[in-house]
This record gives sequence, structure tokens and C-alpha cells, in this order.
Amino acid sequence: MVARDIEKQVSDLIAPIFENSEYELVDVEFVKEGPNFYLRIYADKDGGIAIDDCEVISRQVDVLLDEKDPISEAYILEVSSPGLDRPIKKDEDFVKFVGKMIDIKLYKAVEKQKEFQGILLGLDERDIIKIETEEKEILEFSRKDVASCRLAVIF
Repeated sequence: MVARDIEKQVSDLIAPIFENSEYELVDVEFVKEGPNFYLRIYADKDGGIAIDDCEVISRQVDVLLDEKDPISEAYILEVSSPGLDRPIKKDEDFVKFVGKMIDIKLYKAVEKQKEFQGILLGLDERDIIKIETEEKEILEFSRKDVASCRLAVIF
């Protein structure tokens, strides 16, 4: 099974754990690093997520995955915070983070550039992501052309 399919299946499977809790399911990632497969669950909550929260989620997810057994490969389960540069993937994320500085990486370069940064203006009904650059230029990107969209980390 393709990693993307596993991520979707696991995400759908564990969604009910998050629906009735204070936690938000941010992302699910299934990757092979060296000889090992990792299933990473990224979670958050208002005020940020702590190690104890990750432990609570991990226990619940582990029981459900053991019962349903959706992954044939042996893997290591990790539950963690999405980090300061959390991914922006879901429609709700594009609403929640309007006005925040984001980084966008494209699959293919536009005018010899693949990475852009700006204030998120939103996602429209045509799946167009709009940002305003530091130079006050409004840029638009089709969601299907975006490899990743994350909160920018500014120091």
C-alpha cells in the first residue's frame, strides 16, 4: 500500500479519538527512514501540546491500531507536536491561520522561484491560496501546485 493511502486510512481511523477531545489531529505521516517505518501522528491543542498529552493520545491510538491493524509493515508509532512550523493542510487551517506569516513551497518553479513567504490571506472556493508578500504584492497559488505550506518561523 502507498504511504499516502496508509496516512489517509489511519487518519480516518483515528479521527474519532480527536473529535471528542481537546486535541486536534494536525497530520499523519508514514515514512521509511533507514530500515524502519515510522507512523507519526501530529497533534495540537489550544495553548500547545505537552509530552503528557502525547502519551495520552499515543495510548488511545495504539489500542485502536492494534485492534484494526491497517498497516502490514512493522512500524514505530510516534505522537508529537507539529512544531512551530506546523503544516497548513486542511481547509480549517487556512481559515485559522489567516493573518499569519507562512512559507509555501511549490512542486515547480514560478519565475525561477519555488519558495515564497507572506501573510496568509486565505483559501478561496477555487482552491487558490492567497498571500501578501513583504513588498505588499498579492500572490496566488493553486493548492494542487503547492508541495508544502507551513507556518513561518520568524526569529
